[in-house]
Amino acid sequence: MRFEITAYRHEEGVTTLVVEAPGAEEAAANATGQGYEVVAIRESGGWKLLGRREPPFDLLLFSQELRSLLDAGLSLIESLGALSRKENANSAKRRQIDGLTRQLREGKSFSVALRQFPAVFPPLYLALTSASEQTGDLGGALGRFIDYRGRMDAVKKRVSAATIYPILLLGVGGFVILFLMTYVVPRFSKVYEDLGSDLPLMSRLLLQWGSLIESYGLQMLVVIVVAGVAAAAYFRRRKWGWGTLLRGVLSWPALAAVRERFRAYALARFYRTMGLLLQGGIPVVTALGMARELLDVDMAAALDRALIEVRGGVALSEAMERAHLAPPVASDLLRIGEKAGDMGEKMMRIADFHDDETARWADWFARLFEPLLMLTIGLFVAFIVVLLYMPIFELAGSVQ
Repeated sequence: MRFEITAYRHEEGVTTLVVEAPGAEEAAANATGQGYEVVAIRESGGWKLLGRREPPFDLLLFSQELRSLLDAGLSLIESLGALSRKENANSAKRRQIDGLTRQLREGKSFSVALRQFPAVFPPLYLALTSASEQTGDLGGALGRFIDYRGRMDAVKKRVSAATIYPILLLGVGGFVILFLMTYVVPRFSKVYEDLGSDLPLMSRLLLQWGSLIESYGLQMLVVIVVAGVAAAAYFRRRKWGWGTLLRGVLSWPALAAVRERFRAYALARFYRTMGLLLQGGIPVVTALGMARELLDVDMAAALDRALIEVRGGVALSEAMERAHLAPPVASDLLRIGEKAGDMGEKMMRIADFHDDETARWADWFARLFEPLLMLTIGLFVAFIVVLLYMPIFELAGSVQ
């Protein structure tokens, strides 16, 4: 089986590996053996037309249930046993939980057992559980992770909800326009073909387009499909994904405001992850390296420069401000956190500030963009219809 692994190594940063292995665990072990830290792993290169695919491991639900059992007084092994019994006998989730239990019975720590399943448990989760073993507060670490995921998911859902209706409206409007241009216009072109140059200029151009679709529509569709497949193959060969395409689009000067909102969203995730790691007892330098993967290429390069300065003895607030990763409010909160010794809490506040700003902008964008999009699509459809019926109006006027 072929697996595509997103991995991190200090010398290379975040990279993508393609590994052939019997299973996900073996593929992750292969990458780990090469000195990489596995971030995410997924199967690639196959089609599953038959059979039902198992749902992915729900890490948030697993953490919530495990914390509840621990708070109820059960030991870690007993809690894992209870979680295993409620799963189907042949499910992948049960096998993974049984694997954790087996590792614990062999005398290994919980964080070491979790490392055997890098495709399920991300480095952030491993770091929190490893730090909790020094304090004996695994339930507290799980609680912080649950709160972290809840806040992250809440902002993501709010942003997604603000974009669902515009995307739906754009899809329906695009389908209507496509229907007019590929079905209605070609049929009108046959009706008006005898009028020739007596038609208005715009109507003639529109009907010429209809004649073109009528004569070469299939060939044009084939060309579009082939061009799309070639572009996808080129992007895959260059290891470009949607993130690369999004960065290219956001580099346009006209989208500077949107680019700043994406930057604020990335900084919110970065600071929330940093706050969670620091509250879990992870050193600042280690936490910076782990949270680096949440930033884009340019911001990650700036963070690397800030990390070098921090290792050299420069204050974190000053290094982040020089790297342009700390707006004025964030910079002030970082300075206060350095003096008070509660950097984790201050970073959580910075994340809340950026999340609120992102959510407000998403709501404002949805309220403004939806009516503008409806108006634009309506005007475009009306323009096509008027051009199609304009010759009829002129003929009716000449008859009168």
